[in-house]
Amino acid sequence: SERMKVDLITNVSHDLKTPLTSMIGCIDLLKQVEDLPQEAQDYVSLLSAKAERLGGMIQDVFDMAKATSGGQDLVMERLDMARLIRQTMADMQDRIDASGLHYRIKIEDRELPFLGDSKKMYRVYQNLFENTLKYSMPGSRVYVEVSQSGGEIRTSIKNTSDCEMDFSAEEIMERFTRGDKSRSTEGNGLGLAIARSFTEACGGSFELTLDGDLFRVDTVFAVMEAQAGEAE
Repeated sequence: SERMKVDLITNVSHDLKTPLTSMIGCIDLLKQVEDLPQEAQDYVSLLSAKAERLGGMIQDVFDMAKATSGGQDLVMERLDMARLIRQTMADMQDRIDASGLHYRIKIEDRELPFLGDSKKMYRVYQNLFENTLKYSMPGSRVYVEVSQSGGEIRTSIKNTSDCEMDFSAEEIMERFTRGDKSRSTEGNGLGLAIARSFTEACGGSFELTLDGDLFRVDTVFAVMEAQAGEAE
């Protein structure tokens, strides 16, 4: 029954992409229409934003179904955690700057090599930073620390929640569960579940800690030893 459920979700997610692609194409054509009344332009912009969000939700459901079924296609390679975190944050810099949050970054100034799938791992930290942008107390600090200790590379992301966290770490990690129970934000409850699934698929561990209003996620990966000929 679990396999049938996963297959159903996967197939429905795939089928939803076809009409959505057509909708996005029509919206793009409308954007190119000259002399469109301002009110119509506003509607087109709204449609575009909602279509983009819907596309993201469909992709999240599809990814979660594949992760649950163990059907992920992994391309494992040597990655640098320091570079990965900096690149992910750089790609989100406009939103970070506009958020009003204060990010405190502490990353060791050296290569922190580990084995992982670059696309999956980028998605992990993109989801975690999205989480801080959506659910942090306005004007608060977000702490990001990346370090190596012994044979482990640990990445820690801490933020102060904007709402009372009257749930356990196990509950918030469930699929489709959100800390924002009023659903006033645009999350879908899959971000953390996907991040954990991708982390574990790449051989890492995913730890979530709640302490009062403090929300903390740690990922831990084994240090990838230098190959013969790479050592200094």
